Amino acid sequence: MDKLEDIESFLKNVDEISQLVEDLRSSDAEAQQKAMEKADCYIASQAEPCRTKINKTTINTNPPPLPPSITPQSETPENFMKIMEMDAEERRVRKAANVKKAIAFKDKGNEAYAQEDYETAVKYYSDGLAEIKDMQPLYTNRAQAYIKLGKYNEAISDCEWALKCNERCIKAYLHMGKAYLGLKKYNEARGCFEKIQEIQPGKEKIVKEYLTQVDLEKEKETQEIKAREEFDKGERKATTVVELLEKLSKPGQIALYYCGGLEILSQALTDCTGQTLFRLNNGFSIITSNVTARSCLLEKTNDPESRELCVSVLKLWRRVCCGNDENQKLLMTCPVATQSIVHLASSEHDEVVKECLALLSVYSEIPRGRHLAIESLDLNMLVRNLMVCVSKPKKQQENTAVSILQNFATERRFCIQLRNVLTDSVILPVTTILKNVNTSNQHILPSLISGLGCLARDDVIRHKLAHDPDCWKAFLVAIRTCIASEYREIIYPLLDLIMNLSTVTSPVVQELSVSLCDSCVDLLRHNDEGIITRATGVLSAVLPQSPQAVQHVIQREMVKTMCSILKGTGQTATKYAIKTLTVCTAASHLAREKLVNSDKKLSILRRLLSSSCDEMVSGNAALCLAHCLDLEGVASDLLGTDIVLLLLRHAAGDAKRTAVQQNAAIALGKLCRCEPRHTSKLRELHGLEILQSCVKLIS
Repeated sequence: MDKLEDIESFLKNVDEISQLVEDLRSSDAEAQQKAMEKADCYIASQAEPCRTKINKTTINTNPPPLPPSITPQSETPENFMKIMEMDAEERRVRKAANVKKAIAFKDKGNEAYAQEDYETAVKYYSDGLAEIKDMQPLYTNRAQAYIKLGKYNEAISDCEWALKCNERCIKAYLHMGKAYLGLKKYNEARGCFEKIQEIQPGKEKIVKEYLTQVDLEKEKETQEIKAREEFDKGERKATTVVELLEKLSKPGQIALYYCGGLEILSQALTDCTGQTLFRLNNGFSIITSNVTARSCLLEKTNDPESRELCVSVLKLWRRVCCGNDENQKLLMTCPVATQSIVHLASSEHDEVVKECLALLSVYSEIPRGRHLAIESLDLNMLVRNLMVCVSKPKKQQENTAVSILQNFATERRFCIQLRNVLTDSVILPVTTILKNVNTSNQHILPSLISGLGCLARDDVIRHKLAHDPDCWKAFLVAIRTCIASEYREIIYPLLDLIMNLSTVTSPVVQELSVSLCDSCVDLLRHNDEGIITRATGVLSAVLPQSPQAVQHVIQREMVKTMCSILKGTGQTATKYAIKTLTVCTAASHLAREKLVNSDKKLSILRRLLSSSCDEMVSGNAALCLAHCLDLEGVASDLLGTDIVLLLLRHAAGDAKRTAVQQNAAIALGKLCRCEPRHTSKLRELHGLEILQSCVKLIS
């Protein structure tokens, strides 16, 4: 607290303090006693005890002699306040020094925490709190260290103190929730995490993750209680799992011994109780610490028995982890498991690959499993090996590998980690396949392209794909092959991907735009409306980047084709077609002439202006009409139509649709300038005032 704040605080009590001084000097013993009681209450309320002591001995009727240093004049309220001010300043300086020391201890504690020396971190945070009691970060940081040490009650206490410093402290509720979770107090933990969202609604996603963790921990406890009860009752299914694990823990046996035991154990794991007992009886460590099993998993041995044992281990892990979050989490903490799962995906032996992919599928199917795998596995190597599977002519393996990639591609963290290795891990193998589309790989390409589309949701990956020449060349080859061979199931996702990437302005797209648009024009003759819509979408995205491509497609009767599409009822196709037509009429006098010659009254554009609620459609329709008004006689041909009313309606429309208003105003201005007789209609509709307002808006 600075000096001014201290003064303001004390000035609020000036009258009370002055009265206390007078009462303490009073000759009335009762008044003196009451004054001392009030003084005690006042002193007790201060953040630091006052250094002025009151002599509580019985006061004589005659006032005591004053100390030599204090004169009667110094006991006036004004001088008393000066003394208090000096005291406040001294305390402010002391507090600033203490804060500085506390921050230094906090920094040392943070360093110790980062080095996982949690005991030392606690000591430093405690030293900081000895200097100053109301520094919230010291409490939350110490609580975090206590949690690492399993001292959950101490952590909760620190969080409560942090909330006294700051009742809206998110970190305090977060660590308190974790501490309650450690104590298996699930309702209290849930309450803490929900409080975070109440304070900051934007934290919904992270709160949801913590609430899921609460549910999983509660479910885990329930499973373990049930498993122990069944084992204690002597249930045969429960005791079998434990007995088999005891046998498998024997070292020095041949591979076939372990292989047989694992197969029997896999069959015994029929429910959650079996999975839980496997975990509770160190099943994971029994397998990963077994020398023979480790050797097989890391493919240090290559005989048939070793391969069979490897398959058995993978199969067991799949059975143990399927639908069991805690087991999935535990497996990802085993270095042998995380290394072998990635490595075996590219094994030379089909059965090994099959079981490895089946296990990876278990992790890829739900968000929690994907998060565990992303945090624990070598994603670069995993993607490379999955792409090797895709390239192999093994239908089942290809489908499973692509499905895994698609699932992981939905996770942002996966995409982020893939950014720096995208070319080697993804682009190179995918483009190789796209350049060689045939009957043997056509079944896998729709899913593979869709997976690439999922990755392209990431801005960095989309930018890299859009600027990769090999990628675009492969797209062109694939489109031509699909047109020739009628692989329409591939064309759909391929055009969707191209449309997405074309939103990025790229010199590669500009260079290949003529060829790309040429292929799309060919697709406009297809009998599949979905393909026509997507091809039009690609044209609407690519043409604005290339004047050469615009001139090329106009020569290929693009205007006529777009008018034909606009006569249809498909909303998406209409949006793409009017944008394409607007790009053509903006760049080419010939395109305007073709449009006007085919539709003198511009009925297609007027219909779009009258019926469409889509801002993009009505805005482009108005702009396209404005382009056509540059031609001589077009404005006169529109006399007697509802064009003035339509444009005026959009110009005076929703202020949020600024682009539509501007385009409609521009078209209306051109219309009246080219054919003054439209102005009378405009006056009749009181449109001049509206038009003037639009001009101000545009300027």
